[in-house]
This record gives sequence, structure tokens and C-alpha cells, in this order.
Amino acid sequence: MSLKYRFILITAGLIFVSSLIALYLFNRSATTIIEQWGQRIAEIQVLYDSARLSQPLDREIALSQQFATSSVIKRWATNQSDPDFTREAEQEMEQYRQSFRDRNFFIALENTGAYYFNNANNDYASALHRYTLDEQAAKDAWFYQLVAAGRDFHLNVNPDPELGVTMLWIDAQIRTDAGEIVGLAGTGLELAPFLRDIVDLNQPGITSLFLDANGAIQLYRDASLIDFATQVKPDGQKNTIDRLLDTPKDVTAVGQLMRELRQNSQDETQVETVFVTREGTRHLLGIAHLPDIDWFAVTLIDLTELMPVEPFFRTLALMSVMLIASLVMIYLLLNYWFLIPMQKMGGSMLALQNGTFKVERLPKGRVEVGRLIAYFGEMAESILRHTDELEDRVQERTHQLETLARIDPLTNLLNRRGITDTLATWLDRARRENTSLGILWIDLDHFKELNDQYGHARGDQALIQVATVLRDNLRIYDQAARWGGDEFLIVMVDCDADTLMQLGERIRSAIEETMHDDCHIMHDDCHITVSVGGYLTQPTDTIDSLLNQADQAMYRAKGLGRNRFYYHSD
Repeated sequence: MSLKYRFILITAGLIFVSSLIALYLFNRSATTIIEQWGQRIAEIQVLYDSARLSQPLDREIALSQQFATSSVIKRWATNQSDPDFTREAEQEMEQYRQSFRDRNFFIALENTGAYYFNNANNDYASALHRYTLDEQAAKDAWFYQLVAAGRDFHLNVNPDPELGVTMLWIDAQIRTDAGEIVGLAGTGLELAPFLRDIVDLNQPGITSLFLDANGAIQLYRDASLIDFATQVKPDGQKNTIDRLLDTPKDVTAVGQLMRELRQNSQDETQVETVFVTREGTRHLLGIAHLPDIDWFAVTLIDLTELMPVEPFFRTLALMSVMLIASLVMIYLLLNYWFLIPMQKMGGSMLALQNGTFKVERLPKGRVEVGRLIAYFGEMAESILRHTDELEDRVQERTHQLETLARIDPLTNLLNRRGITDTLATWLDRARRENTSLGILWIDLDHFKELNDQYGHARGDQALIQVATVLRDNLRIYDQAARWGGDEFLIVMVDCDADTLMQLGERIRSAIEETMHDDCHIMHDDCHITVSVGGYLTQPTDTIDSLLNQADQAMYRAKGLGRNRFYYHSD
């Protein structure tokens, strides 16, 4: 065999070996990149799911606790035979039923076992007492176990055979002033719409679910796997996360992450990831702890569906074809046209494998080698471009998450969580600087009648106009928020009593005038006013106490006839 053909054969062998090495390095690099992208997506998706769950639940939990701590309900719970107390309690129940998201409520009392309920259709207005709980009945065991547990509130997905409904129930403790538990009160969220809106988003390759502290499945798109009435089941009979995982090793790994997250429950943004096997396919599992409700948000990502690697291998295959096609030209100018360019390309591939994405510009070659280098450059630029696009998407999703968590979408004011965080910061600063905060609690008068007569669109328009009035009348360094429903909250920094009273009356008057003009333009007979309660913080105030004082002031304004401002002096 001539030297020429021997050289060609050796060169072909070297090209073949180099192709295998390039395939191996490329495969490792692509796998590493996809896994890193998958971890970022899993973290963002878990936090996004947590925010979507918290948005409706936070309000319903707070409202259920407010319902359970109502002085009217507590007084009636220990004096059920008093007709006056009963009539006041029924009125209070109806007001809260209208406030809850799904327009239903329940109250269960321990001393008599009486269970009261009314639904969104107001079917049981004339007979709120639906049935009596039996401590010996298995179907009623949930109530006595929750009372014994003594938690302020509890979430559970449970069917009620007496009522014929299955809901996500929010159970809050009714306690006497002495701290004795006398019953439970709260509301239920209809399970099917809640799963559709919060859990089953139909995202290809992404599965979202929520677990309780024991790993039992509470919310999942397949309702047959939800562990109903989990609090009364022994551990061996619960539908837990292991129903979705293939190996005991994966179950153990996820359980360890849950324990670690609960131990570090102060950081609500901490997300842990681990690779697991589900239905024979490798998935990336992201998990975060929700300390407010002691649940876990879980996201399962099928990387092969979400980020397929086949397009990269087609590019690599094209590179290999071009590499072999250039064999005839390579041996002519081995050093100048082949070895040096390939050496630089190998360095660039190693850079991609290490995740630096700093691809060195390669020298121009001729014919096949030049095409090969050009294809590699295009592939590298494609990876860089996709990386930049992914970073932009992550930043956009993060911004959406922050907005969702802190801003009310209807009025563009801060929401309850946003104003609570702001209030905590400002209250600490007021204590340090020995100043006072002014709190205005604003509630639209007869807002339900406005919705009933003119529709919810008219009610939303009224809320938007109230928000506009608040923004127009506030000082630039004060803050306004929509607390929930038709309630608004204003926090004024470095405030005195005169300033607070002037602003409270000005806002009340401005809203009355603005709404009167708007009703005239709309040609309707509505008369929209607000009741405003004001409170000036004291050095010993906490967030809960000052909010309670402002809330009482607002209710005092309503009690005095509505459409007025009432200043509550400590």
C-alpha cells in the first residue's frame, strides 16, 4: 500500500476517533446544559405555582380566621339557646358567606355537635343546621381530631357525605376568650374548578402538585390520586408522593428534601431539586415548603419533552458528514488547514462542556474544513442565543411572580401581602425614630347591593375609581393598598392626628363626589360612599393590633350611619 493511501487511511482513522470524542464531549455538554436549564425552570415553576396557590388561599384563610374570631360567633357558640344571639350569629354567617370566594361557610360546634352550612345558591338559608356530628362515627372523626390538634387553622381535601360535596376545606378554630376550643369555622373551595385554575395548567412536560406535611397528595390534576380525609387515615393507607415515583430510592430522597425544607422553613424561596424516575422516564423534581400552610409545592419536569436534544445531534451529524467529506483535502495541508483549526475547535467544545459559553472565534479554512468550522460557529451561536433567550424568559417569569405576589391586578395598588410587608418595615422604622404611622381603613358602603343591581363589572369599575381617588389624594411618600374585596388600606408615615383626620375626611368626601359624578355620567341611581376608620399607632402596637384598631374604627364609622370618617383614639 502506497504512503499516500496509508496516510489517507491513518487520517481517516484519526477523523473517526476524533468524531467519537467530539460526540462524547458534545453529549456531555448538551446534557449538562439541559440539566442546568431544567433546574432553573423547576425553581421558577415551583415558586410560580406557590404564588398562584397562595393568592386565593391567603385571603380565604385570613377571612376564615376572622370569621372564627368574630365576637358575635364566639358569644353565640357558648349561648346557642339565646334567640337574640342566634339571630345576630345568622346575620354574621350570611355576611361572611357573601365575602368568601365560593360563597359558602360552615360552623361545627363541639358541645352540641351541631354542623351549620350554607352554599353559594343560599339553599339552606332557612335551615342552616344541616346535621349533628357523632363522635363515634368515622365520617365525623375529622372534626374531633382537628379540635384535639389545636392548630389555629388547617387545610384538608375532604368529601362530606351528608352534604354531597367534595371541597378544599379551610378549618379555623373558634376559641373562647379563655382560649378554650369550642368549634371550627371556615369555608370550602370547590375542588374541580380549583384544580383546573391552580394545578392543571396543561403545560407539556410539566406536572404540578401539592403535598401535606406527611407527603400525602392534596392537589393533583388526577383527582383519583388525591388523598381525601388524610387526617383520619393511618400512614399506610394514604396516597403519598411514592404513588408517582418508580423506586424506593427516589421516595427516600424526596422525603429527605421535605425534612430539610421544613427545618429551614424561614426561607420561603428555597427550592430543592432531585432527579427521579416516573413511569420509566427520568424527571427533574423541584420542591419548596410553604410554611404558612405547612404544605409542599412540587413540580415534575420531563426534560426530554420540555427541551429535546435531537436538534443538537442533527447539527453534530452534519458536522461529522462535512468532516469526512473533507478527507481528500485534509492530507494536502494537514497543519495549516486542519490541525490548527481542529485544535481550536476542540478547545471551544471543551469550553461549551464546562458551561463558560466563551467560544473562541475560529480561523477561516477552505472548502470542507471551512464549512465545518462555519457549522460549528453557527451551532455555538445558536446555543448562546438560546441561553440568552432562556435568561430573558427567567427574568420575565420572575418579574411576573413578584408582581403576582405583591400587586392587586384590578387596581394596580399593593395587595394584602405587599402592604403587610411594607407596614412591617415602616412600623420598625417608626419605633426607631419615635414617630407614628397613620392607618386609614376604607370600606365601600353597600357594595354588595351595587354588584347585585348593576353587575360585577360596575363593581370593579367602582373599585378602580376608588383606587384612583386614593392615589390622587395621598402624599408621595404614603402608600395605599387593596386589602381585599371592597376594603382598602392607607399607611401614612410620620403622621399626627390632625393630618390623619384631614386626609380621612378629604378621601371620604372626594370619593363621594367622584362617585356621584360618575353615577350621573353612567345614568344609574347608585350612590356610592365609603366608611373610613382612622388610627394613629402607639409605641406598643404590633401589626395585628394596629390593623385591629383601624378595622374597629371603620366598623364604628359604619355603625354611626356610614359615609363618614371615625378616628379611633387609643
